[in-house]
Amino acid sequence: MNFQRVLPALTLAGLMAAAPLAAMAQARAHVHGQLKLDIAIDGPTVVIEMESPLDNFVGYEHAPKTEAEKKMADDVVAQLRAADQLFKIDPAANCKLGPVTLRSAALGLGKAEPSAGEGHADLDGTFAFNCTKAPEAKFIELGLFGAFKGLRQVDAQIASPDGQFKRTLKRPAARLTWGSK
Repeated sequence: MNFQRVLPALTLAGLMAAAPLAAMAQARAHVHGQLKLDIAIDGPTVVIEMESPLDNFVGYEHAPKTEAEKKMADDVVAQLRAADQLFKIDPAANCKLGPVTLRSAALGLGKAEPSAGEGHADLDGTFAFNCTKAPEAKFIELGLFGAFKGLRQVDAQIASPDGQFKRTLKRPAARLTWGSK
């Protein structure tokens, strides 16, 4: 058996299996201006999990009450559903946007996570990309800072065939990189 080939695959599989458990074990921090991304490159897919206070997108943390708030929320949802404009994956990976799932109790989207506390609301999402060469991805250009003025920092964890990486981007930086490229 060739352990040099098997070990990286087992490491990635173990990380993918343990990541949801570790995330559930940690208390969910709810910090305005910060957004969390968990990025997994596995086989032909790149999956991005996002956790964020709703305030980062719309400037409030409650169900939309006025027509202006409803329009703003609808605009944000439309922007997030067009995730290939917000997450531009390294062209070497040749990715196309797949399913997008958004969750927010305040906006009536999906099965939202339990509330982070009184007066707090989140907008979380899962963005899947189907790629012909996913392992070749070494960066993602983030359009988040340009699209959402309330966002100041992105904390990312990346699991790729090249290893595991933790990165922090602060406004105005836009390129999230990993690996040896």
